Amino acid sequence: MSTIETPTLTLPEFKNEPYTDFSQPGNRLSMEQALAKVHDEFGREYELLIAGERVKTGDLLKSVNPSCPREIVALHHKANAELARRAVESAYEYFPEWADVPARTRVEMLIRAAGIIRSRKHEFDAWLVYEAGKTWPEAEADVAEAIDFCEYYGRQMLRFARPDPLVQLPGEKDDLVYLPLGVGVVIPPWNFPLAIMAGMTVAALVTGNTVVIKPSSDTPAIAAKFAEVLLEAGFPPRSFSLMVGSGAEVGDLIVTHSKTRFISFTGSRDVGLRINELAAKPQKGQVWIKRVIAEMGGKDAIVVDREADLNSAVEGVALSAFGYQGQKCSACSRAIVDEAVYDEFVEKLKQRVSSMKVGPSDKPDYYMGPVINDRARKSILEYIEVGKREGRLLTGGAPGEGEGYFIQPTVIADVSPKARIFQEEIFGPVLAVTKARDFDEALEFANDSEYGLTGAVYSQNPAKVDQARRRFHVGNLYINRKCTGAMVGAHPFGGFNMSGTDSKAGGPDYLLQFLQAKSIAEKV
Repeated sequence: MSTIETPTLTLPEFKNEPYTDFSQPGNRLSMEQALAKVHDEFGREYELLIAGERVKTGDLLKSVNPSCPREIVALHHKANAELARRAVESAYEYFPEWADVPARTRVEMLIRAAGIIRSRKHEFDAWLVYEAGKTWPEAEADVAEAIDFCEYYGRQMLRFARPDPLVQLPGEKDDLVYLPLGVGVVIPPWNFPLAIMAGMTVAALVTGNTVVIKPSSDTPAIAAKFAEVLLEAGFPPRSFSLMVGSGAEVGDLIVTHSKTRFISFTGSRDVGLRINELAAKPQKGQVWIKRVIAEMGGKDAIVVDREADLNSAVEGVALSAFGYQGQKCSACSRAIVDEAVYDEFVEKLKQRVSSMKVGPSDKPDYYMGPVINDRARKSILEYIEVGKREGRLLTGGAPGEGEGYFIQPTVIADVSPKARIFQEEIFGPVLAVTKARDFDEALEFANDSEYGLTGAVYSQNPAKVDQARRRFHVGNLYINRKCTGAMVGAHPFGGFNMSGTDSKAGGPDYLLQFLQAKSIAEKV
């Protein structure tokens, strides 16, 4: 087995974390026990972690179970402006000490964190099921990705700790070293509340930066559980703060603070653009240009060619559109189909989507759970009404049964490429299907978007596949497979245009965004 080595640390070659097979009785029982354990913790109160101190403010935020909103998952003390400033300033004070910790030591902490999450895998699955509304397989993929980020970024940090040698000029010793930046702000989303939060956080920590984490108000308990992992793994209490709070009260403050060096954000286009704008304006006493690492959503298309395997294309579109209720920035929300196979594709898709069951995410028999909150539910249902006027309702189109935030998987056919549901990000279980006269027009429609995150093409024609490789303007392109499910190390993830800064999370150059290069030439 190939290895990565430093004088004191040897790691096996990176491999993606395998998924639990819940069809096995022992695994199913383990998951049921984890769900029961987590349910018993409902209603617990969580303190803020500010600069190594546990802080109570008395101003509490409730996170609820979207499958059963009357159930309070957790209560969280909310930060105020004073605590937000303290978090940034303490991180700034502690940064030189943390930056001096050898890279291999930080990597060892990160590998321990991966091991702790692995040992608590089904427990984390259960938190994702209850607080984020993820079904068992979706929760399992989220936790496995968090483990992958820890393992992969640890190995990548070892690479940057000993960069490739430079050209050596005669009479000189020439070196390049990578240095951490400073204080980072991590603002993760609710839809991958463990994986994306963990990935952004550990990328900043393992490179020697200190961080202030402001989790989503929908999923703060998962963040609190992850903070437990960091502390158990040996990360110093002052290396990070966990700060629940509103964007208006504390979010803008930590973004604009003069001692903040970079912001790592995943979320909506509008919030990402606002963060970018705020970060671009230098503050009094600020001596750097802030970096913004942003992933801001998508309006992702799958192109189905007349030479496609239609059964495979139908399955890929359905899974991409309705996995985790369509609440993925990578989800397929536009299917663009060659007119020669359009009618057949639409009929097969209707049958496939109609078979998808919707219900509480803790029950493993349902393919889809709830959307994240009532605000999202109302917005998605409003878009469905717009879609009914813009196209032909094929299936779904209504709320699901039960008290949770359930919506039927909805497909609207015969949609114009200028329609709102074709152009605007809905972030829910709504798919627009559009007819194209040929492959060229299908690609033209696919590229007619302000976003450029993921896309897929189903075709058995090598020339058309090559054309898509060159002309389909997205950060992540998939051929004859679904457009969701990027794997760390294999599919570096990040998009073009309004989808963000193409940061390529889980890729070999991701950590460079948290480092600065210093060239040193010594005359000898």
